[in-house]
Amino acid sequence: MKAIQFTEYGGPDVLKIVEIDKPSPRGYEVVIKIEAIGVNYADTARREGQYVVKTPLPYVPGSEVAGTITEVGKDVKDFSIGDKVVTLLGSNRATGYAEYTIADARGLLLIPDGMNIHQAVALPLQGLSAYHILKTMGRLEEGETVLVHAAAGGVGTIAVQLAKLFGAKKVIATASTDDKLALAKELGADICINYTHDNWEQQVLEATNSKGVDVALEMAGGEIFRKTVECLAPFGRLIIYGVASGEQARLYPSSLMADNKTVTGFFLPGIMKKQELYRKSLQDLLTFLNKGELTLMIGGIFSLEEASKVHELLQGRKTTGKLILKP
Repeated sequence: MKAIQFTEYGGPDVLKIVEIDKPSPRGYEVVIKIEAIGVNYADTARREGQYVVKTPLPYVPGSEVAGTITEVGKDVKDFSIGDKVVTLLGSNRATGYAEYTIADARGLLLIPDGMNIHQAVALPLQGLSAYHILKTMGRLEEGETVLVHAAAGGVGTIAVQLAKLFGAKKVIATASTDDKLALAKELGADICINYTHDNWEQQVLEATNSKGVDVALEMAGGEIFRKTVECLAPFGRLIIYGVASGEQARLYPSSLMADNKTVTGFFLPGIMKKQELYRKSLQDLLTFLNKGELTLMIGGIFSLEEASKVHELLQGRKTTGKLILKP
């Protein structure tokens, strides 16, 4: 079968199209004929050797797929050949950027009848991230103010909407262009700020009458992180879920003490280990989507062979919404 693989860490050019063996299921595994692949910053971090956990070589990236079950392992009871499913992949045997992959049946969800396959695959990783950053880690309460950086991106577009669904009184969105800010506004953001301007943090404070924000989503790193800490209200919570700039920030923990601020890390695989959290939250997201309460922005659909190009677009911040590969 065709797959995208890298044998060394590096830029988008290390992604190569190869032929590898089609996987066979064991125990609780199924084989999925992949019809849509979600592309994420985690994939670029894997490629660069900068992921939270070590990436073995050679490696086929991809953690978010939707498609049709073609084989089932001997212990699989709840799914059958022909079922349309969406899932996040967790095994090093999985092959996300490929024509087929194995997946653990205990992490599958059936795609509701009538749901577009591209909408389904756009939901798990970024939807679950936005959900748990706000609710589980950020402990968002009704009436609070939320700051969403990169609000036109995959996590950002969903986070803006979920913050409102979860009861936020005010959502402040940042992005790098007027078009991206307009999208955030369309999705429900109350205040939109261009974070490429030197005084963006002052604009955030002015929008909150100098109080600051209660919950902040941060994935850029560097100076953006430092200034976001300064934007927190007393008892404010900053959730860090990436370092897209590649620049780590220095934090002096004692600076958090006076206003009881909190900085928390978020890593989705940890949530997936808690099945009660994972399955309920993904079902909630599918329900929001089915009821028309959540809009997923598809930034583009590309062939599997265009994986390098898609990584360049993603890291160049030249896109909005979800980027999808199609075998």
